Amino acid sequence: MNLREAIASQPMRAFQKRIIGICIALAFVDGFEVLVAAFTSTAVAKAFALPNAADIGYFLSAGTFGMGLGAIVISPLADKIGRRKHILMCLALICVGMAASALAPTSSFPFLLAARFFAGLWIGALIPSLNILVSEYSSDAKRGTAMGIYGIGLPAGAATGGFITTFLLNAWGWSAPFWFGFTLTAILLVLAYLWLPESILYLVEKRPAGALEAYNKIGAKLGYPNESALPAAHVPAGKPQNVVQMIFGGKMLGRTLLLWFGYACLMAAFYFANTWTPRLVITYLTNPANGGMDAKAAQAIGNNAGVLVAVGGVVGALLFALLARRIHPRVLTAYTLLWGLAAYVIYANVFRSTTAALIAAVGVGIAANGGVAAFYAISPSVYPTAARGTGVGWMVGFGRIVSILAPIVSGYLIDGGMGSQTLYQIYGVILAIGAALVFVLHRSMKSDSTAMAEDTPAAVH
Repeated sequence: MNLREAIASQPMRAFQKRIIGICIALAFVDGFEVLVAAFTSTAVAKAFALPNAADIGYFLSAGTFGMGLGAIVISPLADKIGRRKHILMCLALICVGMAASALAPTSSFPFLLAARFFAGLWIGALIPSLNILVSEYSSDAKRGTAMGIYGIGLPAGAATGGFITTFLLNAWGWSAPFWFGFTLTAILLVLAYLWLPESILYLVEKRPAGALEAYNKIGAKLGYPNESALPAAHVPAGKPQNVVQMIFGGKMLGRTLLLWFGYACLMAAFYFANTWTPRLVITYLTNPANGGMDAKAAQAIGNNAGVLVAVGGVVGALLFALLARRIHPRVLTAYTLLWGLAAYVIYANVFRSTTAALIAAVGVGIAANGGVAAFYAISPSVYPTAARGTGVGWMVGFGRIVSILAPIVSGYLIDGGMGSQTLYQIYGVILAIGAALVFVLHRSMKSDSTAMAEDTPAAVH
């Protein structure tokens, strides 16, 4: 039994769990980055003198657009240079983007948008490699649970970032949360350099220089003896690997479209809930027709609503980790999105009651943020190793580029007079459509005996 087989079939060891822990911490950056714009939007609007909700929509979407483009254009590089090098490169450039955001002059809103876009590029490119490392270093028996636990990172970053951002805004102003993001990312860059290994499957399938030595070093950390040669690659050395064919060829075309559009539905609802919830609550509470609450008090309640959406994501990820032992991860993903329909409709109808809205925000987070953890869990195994970074990266990019329309379109709809209740119900229906697409994907893969092999490219035909 070689190392690759041992990781898949044997109980998980401390080294594997540490890898997952590092990836959780790195996903924390993604979660913080998603909500830092939402939590700072009011302060940024004031500092940069932004008059319209549509301008805020562009601010909220700049980083998201970068994430989508980065996932599509930059994440495939991981299939060529390796997951480890790719992750370290992305972290270093996220630091640059965060610092540039904090240094943006208040006289130049376009500079801030460009900095947010640049930071988003590398965050979007980073996440697919993290998903893949967690999936590949998890045993077959614990993969769904491990991916669910890993999924805590994003909502935990959003929730913790919400609390921290409120404090930082009050103490040092709009730029302080971006400096915090820079510092956090720099620390994680050092930890990743020291502790994060290369993907075993990348070493076996791509065979870069020094692959056997790196393979045996990882094996030693897991307590396995050295091997004299790498295991056989599924795609023989020298054989052309048509990544596009592996993603879109034959049956893979339908599966890819179902996965990507399902994820896009989730991300549209996710970004609407995470970016607009705090501001919608603040706008409602400060409206003179609703009592005209003090702006600082309303800001605190709005931020709390955003934080509770993120807390719901932590709950959703933990539930996914627990239930994945009994329910197939794809089916569980569809159930999560179906719950989203109910949660968004409930929130829409209790929005005007502050206490009820705060409680219902947790339910929204279970669906929106927990759903992200679910898609992270099910996406790597859809694709063979040689195309995994590209396939997952393009999925993430497609979903995020589609979802940038959510904050922008929502801003225009709000300017046009559409109420919060209607908006939440619309996004609930979008989640239900996503659930249907995942159900169809599951039936497609379940009916094909070759489809679920973790690393077998035989499903591409």
